[in-house]
Amino acid sequence: MEYQNILFSVEDGIGMLTINRPKALNALNAATVAEMKDCVEKVAVNSDIKVLVITGSGDKSFVAGADIKEMATKNPAEGRAWGIFGQNVFTEIEKLPQPVIAAINGFALGGGCELSCACDFRYASENAKFGQPEVGLGITPGFGGTQRLTRVVGRGYAKELIYTGGMIDAQEAHRIGLVNKVVPQAELMDVVMKVAKKIAKNAPVAVQMSKAAINNGVNCDVVTGISYEAEVFGLCFATADQKEGMGAFVEKRKPAFTGK
Repeated sequence: MEYQNILFSVEDGIGMLTINRPKALNALNAATVAEMKDCVEKVAVNSDIKVLVITGSGDKSFVAGADIKEMATKNPAEGRAWGIFGQNVFTEIEKLPQPVIAAINGFALGGGCELSCACDFRYASENAKFGQPEVGLGITPGFGGTQRLTRVVGRGYAKELIYTGGMIDAQEAHRIGLVNKVVPQAELMDVVMKVAKKIAKNAPVAVQMSKAAINNGVNCDVVTGISYEAEVFGLCFATADQKEGMGAFVEKRKPAFTGK
């Protein structure tokens, strides 16, 4: 697929997916979500990509929401189908084997906030704004916002954001746990790339199994979760990276992981 609405590149094991509709503040229309789906599915099977970063083009917006003009005339069946389509793509992002970092460089509203919550964690620029304004448009969040935002920040903050339809700034987002770090906009990508490279230097299978254990565990009781953890912990001992990592530690050298 030739992309018209996103940009994608890979460098040093880091994939960069950029929503590229700056004139529309990177709003998500159907074509953009379809391109994201294609890109994410290719990332999932590319072992050369150790980490994926998702951001928006320009200096104003990460993703300002879904394309309202495109949604305005939908009937109930079409609205439901659009919601399911977006949810499925965001779930594919959430379930990617590789860690996914959201680099939030401006507005993260509606579908943009929902997209950020599908990522493993979020870094934001000082000018970033977050919100779920859907109730002001007569709809609910439809791309997973009622579920993922709640899991990220807790019921109280999620309900307040969704019920009021208001916006919060980056510092408040940091205070409630929606973002991990806030940095000046000019430094955002450098800071994100630094942490992405730090992740990429570790054993890829171990990182991916850790992600799977966390994601599976948050949706079950702790006993079931630690049972799953024991399984992936044991599987790591079947990898060449485990032998290399522990061997390098004993020999007091840096490991050279291969992802096998």
